[in-house]
Formats: sequence, structure tokens, C-alpha cells
Amino acid sequence: MTDALKRLSDEGVAIWLDDLSRERLNTGNLAELVQTKHVVGVTTNPTIFQKAIGGGHSSYDAQLRDLAVRKVTTDEAVRMITTSDVRDAADVLRPVYDASNGRDGRVSIEVDPRLAHQTGPTVAEAKQLWWLVDRPNVFIKIPATKAGLPAIAEVLGRGISVNVTLIFSLERYRAVMDAFLTGLEKAKAAGLDLSQIESVASFFVSRVDTEIDKRLSKIGGEAAALKSKAALANARLAYQAYEEVFSSDRWNALEAAGAKAQRPLWASTGVKDPALPDTLYVTELVAPGTVNTMPEATLDATGDHGVVTGDTITPNYADAKAVMDALAAVGVDYDDVVQVLEDEGVEKFEQSWKELLDTVTASLASFADGEK
Repeated sequence: MTDALKRLSDEGVAIWLDDLSRERLNTGNLAELVQTKHVVGVTTNPTIFQKAIGGGHSSYDAQLRDLAVRKVTTDEAVRMITTSDVRDAADVLRPVYDASNGRDGRVSIEVDPRLAHQTGPTVAEAKQLWWLVDRPNVFIKIPATKAGLPAIAEVLGRGISVNVTLIFSLERYRAVMDAFLTGLEKAKAAGLDLSQIESVASFFVSRVDTEIDKRLSKIGGEAAALKSKAALANARLAYQAYEEVFSSDRWNALEAAGAKAQRPLWASTGVKDPALPDTLYVTELVAPGTVNTMPEATLDATGDHGVVTGDTITPNYADAKAVMDALAAVGVDYDDVVQVLEDEGVEKFEQSWKELLDTVTASLASFADGEK
């Protein structure tokens, strides 16, 4: 079952699970995935927590009852619940963290999505989460909005490891890498140990195809031949940018001081179009020094029938550039696409967070009234 997953891992791709719930933790499912399916990390986001806590499982009841008795606010309750899950997951993955010298074994938790366009509050929230989870193998997730970029540099400069999320465009990805280097330079100036600071840059994949394919359908004609090609091309060109930045003199100076490169992480790798191979965004994005965070269905599909043939990124730079040029030629506005995707991504997480707050508010009220 896991031969393809082992091959993927051997090719230098870190396999992370894009999901977390207390049910996974309590049943030992997460530990089992680490042992049997080469999972070496976990990512969460507001939507994942909303599904976990709002799913009606009783695994959160005891904590919710205690929080209701204490009469805590909904915001505090949500943070107590989510950081508890992340802390426990970090403990499950601690042996992986130790064995990989801190490279993997990481669990990500996101700042409040309502702060996505506010630099100062994002920094303050990141510091709070880092303190609250209190595990060296946590990543604080910060969105790559314009306001997020200086926050990323500031938080890294304080020695806090960061997962930069919601990256869709090549231009923004370059700005993220610049913020990473700036953050390490700040940390170095402050006398911090650069070898203890880790980061990944979450470059979203499938949503790019979803949005661009929709536009290609409207254009019609020969444009249809470009469907389902944009996401891979975009991600492959992102890896090309990564290779360029992390071979620069600026990076070499930081590396000499002990820094570790910020790895590209392929996010949103579940295939949305049922006509496409369900392992497309895994097997076609293989290159050393990358991370692929997968929903469990994609993880299982890859283990079951994924075909890993080695590096499928660096030999395809010219083809990727040709695809992007062809998209522009038929009238696809790339800058508009990535802005729409960023706006939708922030909005989706804000909506999930609101639903999560509503769910917890209702649960706290029912426990306080003795209904459960």
C-alpha cells in the first residue's frame, strides 16, 4: 500500500496530512499514519477545525463543559480547544521532529483569519500562539497577504517558525521568500540561533485550475486544450523561483550562519475535477526539498495507485512557461486570477472561523444550561 508513499519520501518530498481532529488523536489514527504511511507533518486551518469541532463528535464535550463552567469567552474557548489539539499532535510527531533534526514532525496552526489584513495584530497573535502551544515543532501559519508579508518577517525575526499560507502567485511567492530572508537577517542581528528557525511556503495548487478552467470554458474554442494545465505549470515555475532565490549570495550568507531554506509546500492538492487523476497534484509535483500536504483521500490514493517516477518539476520548466504564455494569449488574466483566489481564500477561512465561533458559542451555552 505504501510503496508509492515511500518512493515519494525517498525522492525528497515530505508527506504531511492536511487534517486534524481530536478523534484522530484519541483513536491513535494520527500515530498510525505516521508509522504506516510515511506522514511526517500535519497542517490545519480554520475550515479543518470547523469540521472537526462542528462535526458533532463527543470528544470535545469534556473540555467544552469545563470551559462553560469557567464562563470563558467564545474566542478563548476556541483557542483553548484548537491549541490543545495542536499540542497533542505535536507530541505525537515529536519523534519525527527529533529524528529529522527539526526539519519535519511539524504541526501548523493559523492566526485568526480575521486578522489577515492587519500586520500588528497578526504578529501579536503569532507570538501568543507560539507561547500557548509551547512546542518547538509547531508552525504558526500566516497568510501571504500584503499585510502578512511584514508580519512574516517580524515573527521569523523573533525566532518563531512560520508556515506562510494562501500563496497563489509567483510574484507574491517571491515576496514571501524575500520576507523569509529579511526575517532571518533580523534574527541573525538579534543573535538568535538560525538553525532553530524553520519555515515552509504553502503554494496552493488545485484552486488555480478550478478558477482558470472556469474562465477557459467561457472563452471556448481552442482555449479548452489548456484546461487542467495551469496549476502544475504555476507550481513548477514557483519551484524554479525557489531554486533561484536559494542559490543567491544573500541566501548563501544566511546558510553559512546556520539557516535552513524555506521549503515550498504544495497545498490544496486534492483534485477537484473528478475527470482528472486523483493523484495528479502529488505525482506531478515531485522534487527534492518539497512538502506535499494531502487530505487523507489523496494520501490513500497515492499509496494505492500513485506512480512516482522521480523529479517531475525541474525537467518541465520550459513547458510550464509555455502553458502560462498560452493562457495569456487566449485572454486569461493571471493577475486577476490570483487576486480572486487570495480574496476567496481569506473569505473562506473567515467564514469557517465564524461558523466555528457560532458552534462553540452554542455548545458553551448548552453546557452552561445543563443541557448536555
